Amino acid sequence: MTKLILSTGNIVSGGPSIIRKPGAYRSNLEFTNSLRSSFLAAQQDYADDVDADAPIHEGNGNANGNGNGFHHRRDRPLVSAWTAREDDTLYVPRIDWSLAGLQEESSQYDITVKLFFLPTAPVSQRAQYAREALDLVLRELGVLDVDLLVVSFPGMSFDGDCEWEADKLNATQGNDEEESATWPAVEELHRLGLVKNLGIAEFGTEKLARFLKRVQIRPAVNQINIKNCCNVPPPLVKLAKEQKIELLVHSDCTDILSRGTLRELLGQGLQGAGILADSETDEGLRGDLTPQWVVKYTAVVRDRGVIENKGYFASADLTE
Repeated sequence: MTKLILSTGNIVSGGPSIIRKPGAYRSNLEFTNSLRSSFLAAQQDYADDVDADAPIHEGNGNANGNGNGFHHRRDRPLVSAWTAREDDTLYVPRIDWSLAGLQEESSQYDITVKLFFLPTAPVSQRAQYAREALDLVLRELGVLDVDLLVVSFPGMSFDGDCEWEADKLNATQGNDEEESATWPAVEELHRLGLVKNLGIAEFGTEKLARFLKRVQIRPAVNQINIKNCCNVPPPLVKLAKEQKIELLVHSDCTDILSRGTLRELLGQGLQGAGILADSETDEGLRGDLTPQWVVKYTAVVRDRGVIENKGYFASADLTE
C-alpha cells in the first residue's frame, strides 16, 4: 500500500491577498485547480527530466475533450523527478521544506486550519488522520500551534429552500455516534497545546445541541454554509449565543475530494498528473484509490488583515 500526500503549496500569488467576503466559489474548485497548478509547476521545474521513451497516446480528444486528434505524453518529466518517496509515502509534488515558514513571528498571525474527514475513509483512523494533517500544516508554516482547528464531518450540509427547512433537514444528517467518537482525538490536540481553539462545521440547532451534551471540550466556532438560505436560523443563533459559540459563514464544500476527482487529477488525461495508470497499457501506479482527508490552512497577518499563506494538503491510500 502506498500513501499519497498531495499539496498545493502557497496559493496566494502576487503577494498577500486582502480578506474578502465569501463569494460564490466553492473551495473544492479552488482546491482541485490549485492541485493541478501545483503539479504543473513542479513538472515544469523538472522539464529537463522529460521521459523520452514515453509513448504517444492517440485518442478521441483534444484540449477541450472533444473531436478527433492526439496528444503527446513525451512532454512530461519522469514522475520520480518531481515527486518524492519516503518509505511507503509518495509526496505529489515533492516538497522543499527548507522554503517553509512564514515571513514574521507566528504571534503576528491568525492561523486557521480546516480538516475535512472524507466519507471514503474509515472512522477508526480519524485520530491518526487529524495528527498527520496538522503536523503537515505546522511544518509547512513553521509554527508550533494554530489558533483554530475546524472539523468538517462527511454527510453534513445546510441546504434548503429556507433557513428553517435547512435546519430541520440538518438534524437528520451525519452520524452522531461517529462524530462524538471522533471528537476526543481533536480534543487531545487542544490538550497538547497544538490547537488553541476548536470548531465544527454545518451543525444546525438540533445537531449542535446533541453534540454539546457528548463532548468535554466544546467548540468555540460553528461554520455554516447558507448559500441556499437567507439567514442563519434564529434558534441556532439563540443556542450559539447561550453557549458562547461564534457562528461563521463559509463557502466550503463538504465532499471536497471524491475518488473520481482524485483519479482524474492523478491520471493520464490531458489535465492529469500522470501518476496513475488509466489502462492496462499505461505506465503508472495501479490499485484502488481511497481519499482519506483534506486540510485547508490560512495564515492571516493580524495587524494588516491580509492572507499571507493559504493552501491545502490531501491524503489518500493506494492499495494494489
